[in-house]
Amino acid sequence: MKLGATLGNTNMGTDFGAIRDAVQALEGAGFDTIATNDHVVGGHPDRAGGEKVHTSETAVHEPIVLLSFIGAVTTRIELVTAILLLPQRQTTLVAKQAAELDLLSGGRLRLGIGVGRNWMEYEALNEDFTNRGRRMEEQIDVLRRYWTQELVTFKGQWHDLDRVGLNPMPIQQPIPIWMGSFVGSINENVIKRIGRMADGWLPQYPPDMLAPALERVRGYARDAGRNPDDLGIECVVRATPDDDPQKWIDLAVAYRDLGATHLRVGTAGVTKPQEHLDLMLRWYETIRPAVS
Repeated sequence: MKLGATLGNTNMGTDFGAIRDAVQALEGAGFDTIATNDHVVGGHPDRAGGEKVHTSETAVHEPIVLLSFIGAVTTRIELVTAILLLPQRQTTLVAKQAAELDLLSGGRLRLGIGVGRNWMEYEALNEDFTNRGRRMEEQIDVLRRYWTQELVTFKGQWHDLDRVGLNPMPIQQPIPIWMGSFVGSINENVIKRIGRMADGWLPQYPPDMLAPALERVRGYARDAGRNPDDLGIECVVRATPDDDPQKWIDLAVAYRDLGATHLRVGTAGVTKPQEHLDLMLRWYETIRPAVS
């Protein structure tokens, strides 16, 4: 099982030196992956109307730029978007940015994608919120063509390409595309899409909720003629400074026994970047022997 850390929102702050030192410490400790999330803008909290969506009150680094910086100051650790909100972005531009990041990091990018829930963000980016799931399926097809073909010709519902291509190409051809699903709820259309199309899944469920959903995802993969064993699974846990370390171990083992290939920690209950880093390192040192 590979172990990762979440640089969610700005838990490492905005000081580039602190971010550099933190990611180098994570890589030096043995972490396999670093992941970050995505919000381009947030609306005024009054506009959310009670919905639990990203607003302008929470700062978020731009993921492609942040991971480019992290890639430049590390040598080994995998760079993960968890997740990039693909349908609110232009497909061709994402293909170019991802290819460049993969190339310049030595083939270390894993592109986690999702549709998101924040209609205000789609509005600000002049993209349609209502068809985002269907549009993302076509985007995935187009991305994989860009990353594996010298010239792409494609005509779909939302893309019309005539002999266009990226130069330079990424090292990974194609870059792995994983899909996320929102915490606490299971959308059957989402897990069907994951089974049919994704290289991996980024679920946010406790083990008892994940187990039956995982069986369905694997079934959808088989129905699509795919080998379900090829589907990566990255689970996410939250660590706080007051947690019983045995709880971390038990949860990690439970996810491993379900077939998770990756486990990633997010931190809560602390405020300073160094406190977040210390907690991540303590979590890693606690569970690494149990899942090795």
